Amino acid sequence: MGRFSEVVVSSESGLAQDIIIGKHKLRADEPSPTGTDTGPSPYEILLASLGACTSMTLRLYAARKGWNLQRITVRLRHSRIHAQDCTDCETKEGFLDRIEREIEVTGTLDDAQKRRLAEIAGRCPVHKTLVSEINIRTSLKT
Repeated sequence: MGRFSEVVVSSESGLAQDIIIGKHKLRADEPSPTGTDTGPSPYEILLASLGACTSMTLRLYAARKGWNLQRITVRLRHSRIHAQDCTDCETKEGFLDRIEREIEVTGTLDDAQKRRLAEIAGRCPVHKTLVSEINIRTSLKT
């Protein structure tokens, strides 16, 4: 199992959140008028995590294979859709989350290598986490 830094999120007031991850400091917020738009939204941070993991996974795979992969660009969008509109989903009632991921690669790669990279994107650890059952345990410390 991987070793991860503890993530600490705190807020004094409003929706703006201070995030500390090891030695790194980030900020999350909601756009105006709900928030003050001082940082990306929680869903934007989630998409950034998936995009970064996807790109890293492809980079490591291509390097191991000795492929000439130069630039990787991952574009992500999140939406909520009616479950009944999703033909390839198990859930058929209510709403579900959809993440659209578009990957652009440059380098001297043939079509078979590009197809393989598209398959490998699904092996990114964050992707695997998002499509698996997640068990979140919450406790309230006073």
